[in-house]
This record gives sequence, structure tokens and C-alpha cells, in this order.
Amino acid sequence: MYKAFLIKYSEIGIKGKNRYLFEDALCNNIKEALKSCEGDFYVSKEQGRIYVESLTDYDYDEAVSALSRIFGIAAICPVMLLDDKDWDSVCKACIKHVSERYEDKNFTFKVEAKRADKNYIYTSPEIGMHMGAVLLDEFPELKVDVHNPSVRITIEIRKKAYIYSESIKGPGGMPIGTSGKAMLLLSGGIDSPVAGYMIARRGVRLEAVYFHAPPYTSERAKKKVCDLAKLMAKYTGSFRLHVINFTEIQMAIYEKCPHDELTIIMRRYMMRIAEKLARESECLGLVTGESIGQVASQTMQSLNCTNEVCTLPVYRPLIAFDKQDIVEISQKIDTFETSILPYEDCCTIFVAKHPVTKPDISVIRRSETRLDDVIGDMLKTAYDTEEIIEITP
Repeated sequence: MYKAFLIKYSEIGIKGKNRYLFEDALCNNIKEALKSCEGDFYVSKEQGRIYVESLTDYDYDEAVSALSRIFGIAAICPVMLLDDKDWDSVCKACIKHVSERYEDKNFTFKVEAKRADKNYIYTSPEIGMHMGAVLLDEFPELKVDVHNPSVRITIEIRKKAYIYSESIKGPGGMPIGTSGKAMLLLSGGIDSPVAGYMIARRGVRLEAVYFHAPPYTSERAKKKVCDLAKLMAKYTGSFRLHVINFTEIQMAIYEKCPHDELTIIMRRYMMRIAEKLARESECLGLVTGESIGQVASQTMQSLNCTNEVCTLPVYRPLIAFDKQDIVEISQKIDTFETSILPYEDCCTIFVAKHPVTKPDISVIRRSETRLDDVIGDMLKTAYDTEEIIEITP
């Protein structure tokens, strides 16, 4: 029954003279997402509307699923599309829509009309009034409620006629690629995939870095991170995952530095490496899944200490989230079950029994000097042995 989808956006609508840039990006992202779906589609924009028309038979559920993961879309409306917008044809189509879409006709409704074609036989208010009468004659059990209807039947008269009454919620946000690029520090936990999702929802294109520490972290742990990245890519689009061998650096920190400072110093080197990769990839910042006070390395003092080694901005979209808030989002985007698989990442291998929670930056700097004789070569080895994995949805 549905030959097209009307794509609604919200925030893009306030972009003024630059709005077309965001609309074009959204159209391109829609085209890219639908390439993996059965059928052929035509994406167009017209007078503040974006339409997706099916040119062949297609899988409705698959198409809706793909569209519902595209940032920038506020709502998806399955539409009956009429090339013939003659009034009789519109009436027949509207009757068919109600007949097939609603098995139980005992509901309140309102007909809303939008007439872009000013030469049409009726004005917008007249379309609503006349179509309401047509539907009441055809389905006596219907009741009109213009203030709070159960169903809003919308008719748009443009170059073609569009009829719809359902609105499927989209993810909102801004189209990917409209806000620059950032480097995500991706671990195998719950938080970082959610942070990647949240920052991408603001239109940021991602790259990611994962710190691997064999043999202390297994290949299954690495595969878990790749699986998480693929789940993220359903929303963020394809991106590169940089895998850094962190074992030598981590062991040197463990052997030479105070054990209560292990996590902080380890995080500082992760940030240094991530920033170098970010600059090489023309990223405008780093992204982490940190939340204030969640663990010892995420107190205000600890975050200040890790920030000190970066000159790029560090974005923390989960900074004020409770753990349950983060878990709920991870469940919504289907990363939770993978995140809780029992394969440890390098952040959890060498954890001090009593980590420092209020590190003094000057003390941490002095501790890091113990690595001066080895860290340069180790960093070079880490960069030289970097593995890059192309992640696709």
C-alpha cells in the first residue's frame, strides 16, 4: 500500500540559509543507508519535505528499520502516493487507506490538509472538511475530534498527492557529516559505544581507536570490540577502527610507576596516542565514555589530569549520565548484550587495589619521568604496528 515515505526533520528546519546543506547531507545518508535494502528507491526534496519513493517492490520492515537509524530524521511517515491527484482519485485512495490500515474503525479522527498546488480545486481547509465528510459516509463508526483525535489523516497536494496517518519516531539529531569528525576511544565496555552513538547523533563522523594488550587481552576481546563497532556503524555509518598494541607500554607503567597511579598514567598515554591518530585523521577532537565519579579514573581531579596531555578538545557526551541512563541507551542501540560479554579489555587487566582518586598532576608528571628511557621507542613501536580495520554496518 505504501509507495513512499515522507521524512520529517526538526532541528534542520531552523538552519536558515544553510538549511539546504543539512538537507542534502540527510538525503545522501538516506541513499547510502537504503543501498543495503531490497528494492530501488528515489530520494528527493521538495519545499521543506524529503520523500523516499520506491521504484520497485521492496521489504517494508527492512526499509523502515534502515530509516529509523539515520540521524537527522525526526519521523518517518509511510505514504500512499498518487500520481493522479484528481479529487475522486484522492477520495478513493483515502478510503482505501483507512479501510486497510485500521481494522477497527471505532476511533476519533481529523483530516489535515496541506495544499502546495494553489491551483487545486479545493483549499486546504476545504480538503479537510470534504474528506472528513467522505470518510464519515463510508465508515459511520468513525467520529470527528478536531482537538484531540486518535488518528490524524494528512493529505498533501503537491506535484503528486500524498496520504498518510502514521508517524514512526526517528532518532533525531543532525545528519552524519555535518559537524566534523572525532576520534572515539572505544573499549569493550558499555559506555564508549554509547558515547560514540551520542556524539554521532550530533552529526559528527567518527573514527575509533582500541587499545589491545595481548596476551593479557584475548583475540575474543578484540573481536568483541569489532562487533561493537559494527553495531555502532548501523547508526554512524562506516568508519575506521585503529587497533594499537598497548602491551609494552602497559607493562612498563606497571613495572616502573606507583601502582595507585597505574590507571591515570595509562589513560594519559592512551590520550596522547589517540590525539596523534586524531590529528593524522583530521579529527577535531577526542571522544570518551567517561562519566563523573563512575570509577576512580573519572573523578573531576582524574579527568583534569588526563585532559592535561591533550591539546585537542575532549568530548564526553555521558559526563552527567547515571549508569542506568547509559545502560538504557546501550539496550536501545543493541550494544548492551555484546558489551557485557566476559572478555576483559586492557583497562581492566592491571587495576590497582587502591587507585588514587584525587591525583596531583605534578606528582603524576614526576612518576612518568621513570618511563623516559623506554617510552619513546615503545610509542614508535605502537604506531608502527597499528592495525586499521574498516568497519561497515
